Amino acid sequence: MVNRMQFYIDGAWVDPVVKKSTPVVNPATEEAMYEVALGSKADVDKAVAAAKRAFETWSQTSREERVALLTKIVEVYKTRMKDIGAAVSDEMGAPLPFAEKFQAGAGLGHIMSTLEVLKNYHFEEPMGSAVVVREPVGVVGMITPWNWPLNQIACKVAPALAAGCTMILKPSEFTPSSALIFAEILHEAGVPKGVFNLINGLGPEVGAAMSEHPDIDMISFTGSTRAGIDVAKRAAPTVKRVSQELGGKSPNIILEDADLQKAVAGGVAHVFNNSGQSCNAPTRMIVPLSKMKEVAAIAKGVAEKTKAGDPRGEGTNIGPVVNRGQWDKIQKLIQKGIEEGATLVAGGPGLPEGVNKGFYVRPTVFADVTNDMTIAREEIFGPVIAILGAKDEADAVKIANDTPYGLAGYVSAGSVERARDVGRKLRAGNVNLNGVPNERTAPFGGYKQSGNGREWGKYGLEEYLEVKAIAGFNAA
Repeated sequence: MVNRMQFYIDGAWVDPVVKKSTPVVNPATEEAMYEVALGSKADVDKAVAAAKRAFETWSQTSREERVALLTKIVEVYKTRMKDIGAAVSDEMGAPLPFAEKFQAGAGLGHIMSTLEVLKNYHFEEPMGSAVVVREPVGVVGMITPWNWPLNQIACKVAPALAAGCTMILKPSEFTPSSALIFAEILHEAGVPKGVFNLINGLGPEVGAAMSEHPDIDMISFTGSTRAGIDVAKRAAPTVKRVSQELGGKSPNIILEDADLQKAVAGGVAHVFNNSGQSCNAPTRMIVPLSKMKEVAAIAKGVAEKTKAGDPRGEGTNIGPVVNRGQWDKIQKLIQKGIEEGATLVAGGPGLPEGVNKGFYVRPTVFADVTNDMTIAREEIFGPVIAILGAKDEADAVKIANDTPYGLAGYVSAGSVERARDVGRKLRAGNVNLNGVPNERTAPFGGYKQSGNGREWGKYGLEEYLEVKAIAGFNAA
């Protein structure tokens, strides 16, 4: 039974300093499932003190010791995949098979990828008479979201452990159980006490206390751009490192020589995946103006075959969105798209047909969208796609880059050479050509208001390392 009324601090499950809790609601039923404890600044202080003590020894461990620990974590994690999948499905609404395979699987994948990086990483590099040493940054505060809970937890915790850092994790209050299971996995794997600590809580309380804490050396934050700005402001007086992965409004350029059926159907399905709750979703599809009607017809076909329903039901493609607040926001933006003159091709406001409860959104497609419309500017974070027309390739690139965000970009073309050429022109941290998915060993992160850090692979490990130059180290 997952322990939801305690926190994991200094290697043990402990009661909150002040007893306070909040209900966790199942988005498919709109009913509260259980309560989860909420932390305070006093809990943060306890966890930071434990992490600071543990850093003295954990930072001095060898590569071999960290490799052994991560190997054990992988082993234990595999035994809890079904538990994680069930927790994610119940708390954020992902269909159960998707939650088990992709949500739980993403976490495992990042731990395994980090383990391989650690085995071969060069922590020291000669440079003339000097040696450049990469050392752990210190105590890290981690704030993670609800949309891909294990993905975000694992791609922060695994490299921080590999680097020799200690940490305090504040997972989302909407998806606490998978994070608590993750803490159980780390405990069973033998993570030394104080190295990993977990406090559930709200952003304005626990998140703010972590961002401001003088003994936290770094904050790794994933979430909205608005919340990321607040974290950065709070962290500024202590000059701590802040690594952020924030919002997105990613363009998907489909050129006139691309395989239209494949590119459009794949792009729309990608947006609907995870109920549209992915920061790098290709939500602005940019197509030749002359092909708008054809593209809209293909997109409509995909939307009409995408079934929003019970996460545990047969034939469900997407579940509900995470909570009432998100549902209301998405409904307002869909309505705004209609009011501003976009063509509603499929879906629209309200619940899907045959559904009378739960935070379900109709898979929605808008065509004839212009880049000044609200639905082309704001991150919707639901199964809603905007199709925009471009006069030519140069116009498509211009529209793609006309956004405050820069997390991802997508290009489909008749040849990889042409896709490469357009991909290089996109101002985004991740670009996918012709439907090829992200490479887990390559960096993930954004330009502009989509963030300033990098996760995954070698680049993810280096986020948690300081660089020290020791001159004279190699002197004769």
